Amino acid sequence: MRKANAWRIGRRVRQIIQALFFLLFIYLLFAALQRRVAFPLADLFFRFDPLSALGAMLAGREWLPRLALSLATVGITLLLGRVWCGWICPMGTLLEWLGPGPARHRTSSVPLQWRSAKYLLLIGILAAAAFGNLTLLVLDPLALFTRTMTTVILPALNYMVTAALGSLYPIALLRGVLDALEGWLRGSVLPVQQPLFAGNWLIAVVFVSLLLLNRLAGRFWCRYLCPLGGLLALLARISVLRPVIGASCVKCGRCSNVCPVDAIQEQERFRIVPSECVACLDCFAACPERGIGWRPVIARSASAIGRELAWPAPAEAYDPSRRQVLAALGAGIAGVVVLRTNPLTRSPDPTLIRPPGAQDEALFLARCLRCSQCMKVCPTSGLQPALLQGGLEALWTPHLVPRLGYCNYGCHACGQVCPSGAIPPLDLERKRQAVLGRAVIARDRCLPWTHGVPCIVCEEMCPVAPKAIRLEEVTVPDDLGRPVTVQRPYVINERCIGCGICEYQCPVEGEAAIRVFRSSA
Repeated sequence: MRKANAWRIGRRVRQIIQALFFLLFIYLLFAALQRRVAFPLADLFFRFDPLSALGAMLAGREWLPRLALSLATVGITLLLGRVWCGWICPMGTLLEWLGPGPARHRTSSVPLQWRSAKYLLLIGILAAAAFGNLTLLVLDPLALFTRTMTTVILPALNYMVTAALGSLYPIALLRGVLDALEGWLRGSVLPVQQPLFAGNWLIAVVFVSLLLLNRLAGRFWCRYLCPLGGLLALLARISVLRPVIGASCVKCGRCSNVCPVDAIQEQERFRIVPSECVACLDCFAACPERGIGWRPVIARSASAIGRELAWPAPAEAYDPSRRQVLAALGAGIAGVVVLRTNPLTRSPDPTLIRPPGAQDEALFLARCLRCSQCMKVCPTSGLQPALLQGGLEALWTPHLVPRLGYCNYGCHACGQVCPSGAIPPLDLERKRQAVLGRAVIARDRCLPWTHGVPCIVCEEMCPVAPKAIRLEEVTVPDDLGRPVTVQRPYVINERCIGCGICEYQCPVEGEAAIRVFRSSA
């Protein structure tokens, strides 16, 4: 009885730790957003992500010290199995909380063979990474969750709070409370300016689809699709300690009924598959015979003591065949070849402006984790997830859209939170000198040039010193033919850094009369 109670306490401790890690993830999200004390730790979870680390190091052909903490995740997995999935991963925690409940864990009609999909995705990701492509890292669970929070959830939350406060403000009795609430939320929890992200509908569709798949089977993503889970599952096969169902098992089925990932198989006898177990301790707490415990690996083969303690753990029926592995490798390599020979990739949009210091497109794509950390901290929402501007190879990588937001001259946050160094961690002085692109005036749209209307907004807004936009005073006819004296702007290319504030502030409706293009365009 004492042992059963101890496992129930252990299960409760696991749930508390799981909730604390989830809250830490959310806190870091908001803390980074508002530059709080925890800002240097904004990418903390990504530093422990071995899939992102392995992919980025393979693609970049170099050791990335910032991602070295991922070795800690590898170490704990080699010791205890997939503890990351059951205790730490915020995506897994959310799916567990939104799952169908224990009664439906065992009623899934999804074929067992689908579990091989996570391994095939992993192989495809690493094969592509070996050729310098990280496009499929959009499926990393941390990147997927962070991207959704950044581009969908936070903007929606900010909008709803603003709308709610605005609708209640006409009520005189509530104004004092609303003013206090607005003062507390705005700038400390929520952004001052409403964030806008192009293409966030697609990101929302992907995330909602994963949540709906959770209705087919508890933690569907974790069981069948997660490539990080696939990597940790491979490591768990050689873990030192494993959960094992002992000889006192009476086959009551309580353990398999509560397992959130269906890791307990019922063939000749109940056994726990180490590569699928997420160390949640639910089966430990549910066992009435106290027949489940952690055991060290003591056998070199399955025949010596049993499949549970064989080292490495023997293959399962749903593991990918050699042919499937080769097909996944081939698909990953073929995908890179197709992307690299696509005309959209070879000739990227001239308005595809990368963050400061990331103008080497090949190096940037080989390092970018598609994690959206930079978009999260951009104070103007100028950094946006790319769709097809750089071809499919650049999907959901950050690029500057000046009409939505400019690169703030006094901000260098994006490079400070980038976990892989795709955006270099430039200090503020070097960042101010980094050239993102060049501004070009469309004289057929510019008010002084075309209509003889006085306007010097772009010159006033230019932050560099001396200014990259100069004014030339001329007398020209206006639209009615009357002579007027105006100051026409022109760009000094050698001084322009392409920050985009001129394009953002341009008063011309629709497409701005001054636009920023890639420096190589």
